[in-house]
Amino acid sequence: MRKLPFLIVAGSFTAVVAAGAGAWHFFGPTGAQTSAKADKGELTTASIDTRAPKSNSAAPTEPPPRVQAVAAAPAAMPVAPAAEKRPTIAKPVCNNPNALGVSRTVQIDTTGGPGLGMSQYRDYDFLQPGEVVLTFDDGPWPVTTPAVLAALSAQCVQAVFFPIGKHATWHPAVLKQVIAAGHSVGTHTWSHQNLATKTPQEAKDEIERGISAITLMAGQPLSPFFRFPQLRQNAELKAYLAERNIAAFSIDIDSEDFRIHNAGKLVASVMEKLKKKGKGIILMHDLHKWSAAAVPDLLAQLKAGGYKVVHIRAKDTLPTIASYDAAIAAELQPVKTSNARPISNVIQTVD
Repeated sequence: MRKLPFLIVAGSFTAVVAAGAGAWHFFGPTGAQTSAKADKGELTTASIDTRAPKSNSAAPTEPPPRVQAVAAAPAAMPVAPAAEKRPTIAKPVCNNPNALGVSRTVQIDTTGGPGLGMSQYRDYDFLQPGEVVLTFDDGPWPVTTPAVLAALSAQCVQAVFFPIGKHATWHPAVLKQVIAAGHSVGTHTWSHQNLATKTPQEAKDEIERGISAITLMAGQPLSPFFRFPQLRQNAELKAYLAERNIAAFSIDIDSEDFRIHNAGKLVASVMEKLKKKGKGIILMHDLHKWSAAAVPDLLAQLKAGGYKVVHIRAKDTLPTIASYDAAIAAELQPVKTSNARPISNVIQTVD
């Protein structure tokens, strides 16, 4: 496959990029969540070799791809043709001249299932000192997800969201708000199971049901981005993502909002970890009210600290598997009854 540079313009910079644990969460039928900690977020132009990375379960047999800087194309140079399939990306207008904003946008070639996030994957250390990526798991959720979106919009910041399939079927309108705001949307399984404890087929079903459900609710293809629940994986699951050309997202900084239920303490914890690491992919959850409440202050402190936000988008979209599409669609069909009477005959207002 030919490697073509793709130009992304954000602010005053241009980037071309191609690239190859956490907390336990459990959800009840109402979406309530309990958690317990498990384990441990314009611009130079660059090009990264798109060879598939090796699974982190074994030592690589070749050195990681070399990153080489290249000069930005002059204005008169024709731009390379776009990929045949590209995610639909909204282009929100920023009306805040003092906003934190997005300092650069990078595009990921997910061929071969690259891993991103230095806590588990070491092949692609693409962030510069002072750069952060904001990511949100476990949505979409009423009230809290829109609150996160409002805070991001106020600072003209874009993030990566990893919704749960079941939640997407409950709240499709909220999911569409995320997409309309121009954020990248990946997937996070159907029901947030620890895939490392499942059989290979059960794990595959969780992954694919989530992809089909979220795609169906979104009404458009998703980014081929995936985050393992609880960051729990094994070599076989990572290889499956590679076969599907899906990038696996890990983290660098865990907000630990599963245990820190105070917005002020949550922001202080993230900023302290960020000061030590200097950069990274930050993990938060957009279904927690304390997390949503923390986002405005977190963005303000990132700006005050001179940190830069990087937005990650995908080169291609994620195809679904027809059999899983059909299964999800069938499950979402309303129950049909043959003896139903007119609703006014059954349910009447009497007072």
